[in-house]
Amino acid sequence: MTLAERAMDRLEVWPDLSAGLPSCGTGRALRSVRHEIVHFHSGRDVDLHLTVPAIERFRDDLRGSTAVHLVPGSRWITVHLDCDGDVDLLMSLVSVALKAHLAEVPAASPLLASCNFRRVTVVPRGRVDDR
Repeated sequence: MTLAERAMDRLEVWPDLSAGLPSCGTGRALRSVRHEIVHFHSGRDVDLHLTVPAIERFRDDLRGSTAVHLVPGSRWITVHLDCDGDVDLLMSLVSVALKAHLAEVPAASPLLASCNFRRVTVVPRGRVDDR
């Protein structure tokens, strides 16, 4: 079982999330009542839909993580799952995303915010003995 599959299994039981197909057409998605929240694109790469205020609030911490990739202007972040700690980070960030979307004032028309699929190239982190 891949790390993404483990994360998906853990998140699918959250009462505020339901599984479905992602709007980008690749992989699997979890969504809240109003928004797609998580796209699982591969066994390791996950896009997470945050709000602009949430990204701004946590920008320095997100930039400091080797698992997180920010795309300028995107409301999505990409999380590369390399270890169990990255899965734990994803769980925390999904919680942040759900709370951020609840606090967001609904737009008159739903935002079609494209995820980061095909906009991010993730280079796997090297192991200590690879240096």
